[in-house]
Amino acid sequence: MHARPLEVQNGVNETRRDFSSSSSSCGKNRGVSKKKELSEKKLTRYFIDHRRVKLVAGSGGNGACTFHSEPRKEWGGPDGGNGGNGGDIVIKVTRQVKSLSSVLAVYHGQDGESGGSKNCYGRNANSTYIYVPIGTIVKDQGKTVADLSRHGQQYVAAYGGAGGKGNRFFLSNENRAPMMATPGEKGQERVLHLELRTMAHAGLVGFPNAGKSSLLRAISNAKPAVASYPFTTLNPHVGIVQYRDHEQVAVADIPGLIHGAHMNRGLGISFLRHIERCRFLLFVLDLSSPEPWAQLEHLRFELDQYDPGLSLRPRAIVANKMDLPEARENLQALRNRVTERIIPVSALTGQNTEELILHLRELYDGYLESESKAADSPVKW
Repeated sequence: MHARPLEVQNGVNETRRDFSSSSSSCGKNRGVSKKKELSEKKLTRYFIDHRRVKLVAGSGGNGACTFHSEPRKEWGGPDGGNGGNGGDIVIKVTRQVKSLSSVLAVYHGQDGESGGSKNCYGRNANSTYIYVPIGTIVKDQGKTVADLSRHGQQYVAAYGGAGGKGNRFFLSNENRAPMMATPGEKGQERVLHLELRTMAHAGLVGFPNAGKSSLLRAISNAKPAVASYPFTTLNPHVGIVQYRDHEQVAVADIPGLIHGAHMNRGLGISFLRHIERCRFLLFVLDLSSPEPWAQLEHLRFELDQYDPGLSLRPRAIVANKMDLPEARENLQALRNRVTERIIPVSALTGQNTEELILHLRELYDGYLESESKAADSPVKW
């Protein structure tokens, strides 16, 4: 705000005050509002790995019952067109979707258009698509009807009804003026259960607070939430390990298991089903706890009780938390009791993670070789 004297008018010295609304000192500083990014821990709240869906496909359009009308043409004949088919409901796999949180509880397909006069057929309805992530299993009354494991794969979950017939369809030599037209059929109705099983090459298996999330952070590009209390990870995370030859290995951080997980203790079944898809396993042990070899036996027991032979897949034992003083003694005791290869690491300091990454590549190459012998297409990321 500025003030300056004006010339004397009628013997009075006037003062005019100027106001500037565009001045930075007067106007409010309105910065560009940026959308606050959600943290990884908050994003996990929206992770859904099972869904019950009711599907009602579209009904077919009704056939028309009309007759041709034209001046000076008394007997025009039937010209009612058929109705269009109802829309299907299709479940489609896409890489852009990571959970089933966007899947609604009820889907209704589009209805077909009814037929019209002058032999006009009704338009067929478009299909309704439900987009799901890779690794989704579709079940109907407990029976698996579709295993969607490839990008772009589709499954027609509910078929639309056929369109009705117009009276032109019933024209014959015996009936030259049919008065009948049929309505469209109802669309198929189904109630399906969708389950998501994480598609990854390797799965980190361990008890709560064993350091699985910290290990995934150390070897991949994933950023799961990490804290010093158990059950920090409540949903699986998938991290990608990049190699110089541009190969990519997907590693899944499975939420921690507890004793009795195969009997669904502590949501054990919902966690264990994510391990089924993993081609090889990494047993993560907490070397700071007493008797870490007992952890390994309990983990194998829970896996075999859920799915016999699951613990016999290609595997490696990862001895974590080697930065703690009591871990060295436990490592030697563990090696005396276990004949399999043990990789000691520290996810906190990054100690010996290179050996783990190289061994992970050996397991991955073995998986590719076995798939090529079986003439199957290996999962690529």
